Amino acid sequence: MAHTHYQFRPYNVGRWIIWTLFALLLAVAPMLFTSSLSHTMLSQMGIAIIVCLSYNMLLGQGGMLSFGHAVYSGMGSFLAIHTLNLVSKGSLPIPVSLIPVVGGLAGVLFALLFGWVTTKKAATPFAMITLGVGELVWASALMFPEFFGGEGGISGNRVTGAKPLGITFGPQIQLYYLIAVYTLVCTALMFAFTRTPLGRMLNAVRDNPERVEFVGYNTQVVRYIAFVIAAFFAGVSGGLAALNFEIVTSEVVSGPRSGAYLLFTFLGGATFFFGPIIGAVLMVLAFVLLSELTKAWLLYLGLVFLFMVMYAPGGIASLIMMNLRVASFGRLRELWVSYLALGITALVALLGAAGMIEMVYHLKLNPALGPQLPFLGATLNAHAVDSWFACGFVFLTGLGLFEVTRRHFVAQWGRIQEDIEKEIKRREALA
Repeated sequence: MAHTHYQFRPYNVGRWIIWTLFALLLAVAPMLFTSSLSHTMLSQMGIAIIVCLSYNMLLGQGGMLSFGHAVYSGMGSFLAIHTLNLVSKGSLPIPVSLIPVVGGLAGVLFALLFGWVTTKKAATPFAMITLGVGELVWASALMFPEFFGGEGGISGNRVTGAKPLGITFGPQIQLYYLIAVYTLVCTALMFAFTRTPLGRMLNAVRDNPERVEFVGYNTQVVRYIAFVIAAFFAGVSGGLAALNFEIVTSEVVSGPRSGAYLLFTFLGGATFFFGPIIGAVLMVLAFVLLSELTKAWLLYLGLVFLFMVMYAPGGIASLIMMNLRVASFGRLRELWVSYLALGITALVALLGAAGMIEMVYHLKLNPALGPQLPFLGATLNAHAVDSWFACGFVFLTGLGLFEVTRRHFVAQWGRIQEDIEKEIKRREALA
């Protein structure tokens, strides 16, 4: 007689807690930051989270370095804004809240069109093909003004169509919560994708495509399907952006936009699922706040990227996970003095370098305003030797102290890692 065995599979409590906290954060964020600028930035962060996570489906999960991901988010924006205008004219009876889905379907359409050719190759050829497709679409944006709107772009009005429960999406707070819902759902769906057989096979194609071919899978088909899925979520983010800004220009399909997705996904950490979320937040802070503080913000951004590649190629997420590993063995408290010293010396070096950079930019961009410029409460004179000497001295002093501190930290970190490995082996032996 056959017996049926039932096995209880417990819930992953930690995962449920994390997702609940993420949903609560999205819900209460506009209550904590109540200004109109904060609501605008939070809306842009939600949009950026979706597009950076969709880009990471290619880069982090599939090992596909794309230089043209803005094509699919941008085309989603254009189709969404045209759909919004049709709704405003009464030609298309769909609610405004579903327009981002139209953007997602537009992303799928163009991914189906370009994706098969793009995914025929991997690695460097794939990157070059995506670059060519991106440049082609960007050039076309100015060649077909009937669709792309020329240099002025296409504008729309999101306060249109049906207004259920009095929701017009006119106030920014109403649009934010729409974006928050899409962010939560899309993030959950993309995380679920990583746990599907297709998501696991995409990882295998990234790590060992020859073995995947050997067991009978077509690597191009796997890449193609993942490419289309990533384009759908990119298109959703583009549709949300169209509602948020109510205007779409050719810049949304540009090369610099694709480069921004790559840069900030890498900075956040492409090897971890939550890394692009960190990168998306940094992207909005850089484009909205840092760009207002200094005209040299792109230079600072490039320097940050350079140092991350040199010292933390896994991104911010990898730094967090490495320190969580140390904390799980109770050794993190030994590092706080070193971290404090690294932070202070790095800040000193940054202040000195920033002073010289700001003086150079002031001389080149604002010569009519005179040689003096305000800098963090002080006044620098770009024509005076003492200002240059002071900034150079601060920079070199901070850099030298940082290097001494870094070497001490590296040695201390190595000792802790050796102790952790010994502890792991001891626990394995006892088990």
